[in-house]
Amino acid sequence: MSSVLPSRGLLRHRDLALFLGGRFISAMAVQMQNVAVGWLVYDLTRDPLALGLVGLASFLPAIALALVTGHVADRADRRSIIVACYVLTTLTALGLLACAWMRAPVWVIYLLVLVFGLGRAFANPASQALLPGLVPPGELGGAIAWGSSVWQTATIIGPAVGGVLYVLGETAVFAAAAACFALTTLLFARIRHRSGSTASGKTDWATLLAGIRFIRSRPAIFGAISLDLFAVLLGGATALLPIYARDILQVGPSGLGLLRSAPAAGALGMALYLVWRPIRQRAGARMFQAVALFGLATIAFGLSRDFLLSLACLVVLGAADMVSVVIRQTLVQGETPDGMRGRVSAVNAVFIGASNELGEFESGTVAALIGTVPAVVVGGAGTLLVAALWAHWFPDLRRRDRLVN
Repeated sequence: MSSVLPSRGLLRHRDLALFLGGRFISAMAVQMQNVAVGWLVYDLTRDPLALGLVGLASFLPAIALALVTGHVADRADRRSIIVACYVLTTLTALGLLACAWMRAPVWVIYLLVLVFGLGRAFANPASQALLPGLVPPGELGGAIAWGSSVWQTATIIGPAVGGVLYVLGETAVFAAAAACFALTTLLFARIRHRSGSTASGKTDWATLLAGIRFIRSRPAIFGAISLDLFAVLLGGATALLPIYARDILQVGPSGLGLLRSAPAAGALGMALYLVWRPIRQRAGARMFQAVALFGLATIAFGLSRDFLLSLACLVVLGAADMVSVVIRQTLVQGETPDGMRGRVSAVNAVFIGASNELGEFESGTVAALIGTVPAVVVGGAGTLLVAALWAHWFPDLRRRDRLVN
């Protein structure tokens, strides 16, 4: 069983250690900044729709530039792309710091979030495509396990730290996030591996659309990605957590940090469990079961008025989502050739972004129309409906036994 654990010996690879360090620090900074932005926007507006617009602004660059970002990741030096993107995110965090200091209009915050999303739109496919080149092929599985572990750990620590720092004021959170992004830039700049152009030939629509065609041609992959998209799109309540923290549970910024950390805690626990007990059979059925549990946990969270019960619901929600994430990523990474990894990663990132950031916009919009609690409950019910429909529409995914054929 030890062969499936992420070995500490992998950290002897200098570039991988730098990559993981940058991934951890940047993920923690993103979570800290999300806490501060959500609380600040709701504090300025008291409007659920305003929270939804934050998610929309963050997601727009990813979908608008999906064909371009993946193609760039397959053509240009991936390390240089990542470094440039984190320079941009550092400047964006400093801009948010200035907004908090001067109490700038909320539209300025939206603009900066949009620019921040632009940086992440290029960084995500480049970093996913860079990782396989940092270790020997036989050690890629362990490297992916390390990457998932440090990311989940950061998403637990980051919101909690952001909530605590917010006690000192939102400027403290944005200043800390900017410092973390700057450190991330330095770590990635020290990586020696430089990826050359992995794609050849002229650039045309056929080249740009290759990632979409590849995913669409494989029903199991397309079904897994789209199931995760619509399940989280409808069931995601993350954007409404500031409302729950301030108005419903009345736990303040520090409580908001814990609420945002809870799904990541559940996800990390499930990730560690899956390292010890990987999914070896009935993978498709496990995915549908996990999505259904995600929907039920969302409904329970929406109805809860007890802080500890709400935390428990979010932990279960995060654990269920991690099962879906592991199955989806294994299918995508295991069946994608290296020369298309950037473009496929970009399309996958759009689906992930749609389920998260666009899901925040959906949640905020519905909450503004029918109320916060009904929006969360209806979203959870929608997730259950999606699981049932996808089980009928994608029988290949439902019957999938092993993740790697």
